[in-house]
Amino acid sequence: MVPRVSTSIPHPDFAAERFTRCPDARFQPAPADGVLPEGFFTTTNLPTYVRIDGQWRMPREPRMDGALVLDAQGALWIREGRRVRAGERVVVGLAEDGSDGVYVNTAYLGGGGEGEFKFMTSEVSREKPIDYAQMARVLVEERERGGYPIWVTGPALVHSRARADMTWFIANGFVGALLAGNAVAVHDIEASIFGTTLGMSGTGEATSGGHGLHMRAINKVRAAGSIAKAVEAGVITNGIMHACVIHKVPFVLTGSIRDDGPLPDVVTDNVGGQDAMRRHAVKATMAVMVATALHAIATGNMLPAFVTEKDGSLRELPTICVDSSEFVVSKLKDRGTHQAFGVVTNAQDFMHILRLYVERELSARASATKPA
Repeated sequence: MVPRVSTSIPHPDFAAERFTRCPDARFQPAPADGVLPEGFFTTTNLPTYVRIDGQWRMPREPRMDGALVLDAQGALWIREGRRVRAGERVVVGLAEDGSDGVYVNTAYLGGGGEGEFKFMTSEVSREKPIDYAQMARVLVEERERGGYPIWVTGPALVHSRARADMTWFIANGFVGALLAGNAVAVHDIEASIFGTTLGMSGTGEATSGGHGLHMRAINKVRAAGSIAKAVEAGVITNGIMHACVIHKVPFVLTGSIRDDGPLPDVVTDNVGGQDAMRRHAVKATMAVMVATALHAIATGNMLPAFVTEKDGSLRELPTICVDSSEFVVSKLKDRGTHQAFGVVTNAQDFMHILRLYVERELSARASATKPA
């Protein structure tokens, strides 16, 4: 499997007899805030259709592990259970084949036959070839179509000296939003102010007193009031967070139980952090996840496996997961993000090579458009 520039997903033929004979979906009211009725339908990240008044409709904000909710205005949503309010109408039923008024389209997953959303079906290996040229084309296509690629990164990206490459992708319009933890921003800012990450120099050598430099970086940002204010004040002069501020790329930094500081921009409430990330996940047209296990899996749980275009057509949502261990990529796929393309390599190599291929792709396209 390789990420494709555009893979269309056909809508089912709802004029076929197998669908016209299906009943409307059944709804029951939520018994209390944050409590779903017994037998509620549990969503997947695949294209889902609900039959209401004889018409098959797709819900808004698709994701796995949610419920189907019809609001007071008649709009159909996928909502996390905690966000459902008492009395809201929730779809009940277990079948995904339309017999309960809900159809999950698994036919396009492979082999042409009907499948089923499943966990634990991954096949990931560091021995598989990495098609950087194709990934570069996917990124460039997303930028050209005005897409919204979200990047999910871990601190290894900064420690491995891929910081300049991430900054380049932000500055050149390949990042719609950055989702990360406190550590990514802390060590990126430490690199800007002190030239170190976790006290390590650019050559990876420990520096005298370096163990406290990330704390000094946090303190300078807290004194400024925020990351943006620290950029405006000239405290932060380069790097990933600087690029996000300068180029107005939104970012979500979420907290961990072991965070130092944290930075003033960090969302320290887990549920609040999920909500903040979700606001970008619902707009995502592509996802690139680099060197982070928990953030990658958390984001994968929020993403649909498809993008709905303005004309109502569907295409697969390109999802690239990069880690030095097969474990992380397999875990993401095993948790249902089946569309993820796994790249088993270190963050530094991936970012350097991907940037090289994107630059080549841009150069080739520029040459192709020049008059003869």
